Amino acid sequence: MTLKLENVTKRFGQFTAVDNLSIEIPEKNIFGFLGANGAGKTTTFRMILNLIDQTSGSITWNGETIDYSKSDVIGYLPEERGLYPKLKVRDQLIYLGKLRGMNKKDVLEELTKWLDRLKVPQYLDKKVEELSKGNQQKIQFISAVIHKPKLLILDEPFTGLDPVNVEMLKEAVVELKESGTSIVFSSHRMEHVEELCQHLCMMQHGKPILHGNIREIKRSFGKKNLTVQADFDLSFVEQIPGVVKVKHVHDGVWCQIENEDVSQRVLQEITNKGFVRKFELDEPSLNDIFIEKAGESYE
Repeated sequence: MTLKLENVTKRFGQFTAVDNLSIEIPEKNIFGFLGANGAGKTTTFRMILNLIDQTSGSITWNGETIDYSKSDVIGYLPEERGLYPKLKVRDQLIYLGKLRGMNKKDVLEELTKWLDRLKVPQYLDKKVEELSKGNQQKIQFISAVIHKPKLLILDEPFTGLDPVNVEMLKEAVVELKESGTSIVFSSHRMEHVEELCQHLCMMQHGKPILHGNIREIKRSFGKKNLTVQADFDLSFVEQIPGVVKVKHVHDGVWCQIENEDVSQRVLQEITNKGFVRKFELDEPSLNDIFIEKAGESYE
């Protein structure tokens, strides 16, 4: 079941929110949408869900358009959360589960399982407004997955969660993928996408500026990161041919270099000058690639 967007454009009056976006999202994968606020991620999700119509282009899932009849196989966690504050968690989820075609018994079974899984079993009979923001978010997440969707769309799912809960939710997302759910999520936190996704699309001002397999994107970028820590002055490293960028960090330097060979050049230059504590060559991070691709307009 592949999700396919072909030449999708969305205009609001004169403003183009999404500009000619074409991507294919393979099933049983986690696909990441990356971009600063206003890049067009949420608008894209709303079009996929058929909440708003695209101006042009086509969106299909398994070769068919997505409409209301498919709502019981799709899960959505919107960025602006929307639970009823006065309702108890149990009643809230029974109501939402029934909208997805579930019966009360099945909802309660799944709900109990998920509350245990996310370490909040005590909230079953609490009103939503009595929960902290982070715990409300867990309940909202459960509401998006309780009906075991085949396609799950998560808009900024980790915002506002502390590190422990971020890890808990990440593990749950990976488990869902392994059980066969296709997951699309957006984030402006590169490290989350890097950790979870095999494929990504970087968006800026509604346009895709990069998309594909993460490993291939990193490989084709070419440049590498090199960290050196030493007990002597390393400012001369800037002068070595092939060193593109240098940042002075605590106890050393972080460099962006053109390719792996440059690291050997740097190593030769620093050998015998004193004690070297750390010499580490890394793949570029998505952050490095995004900043380069997005250029000056990334804030």
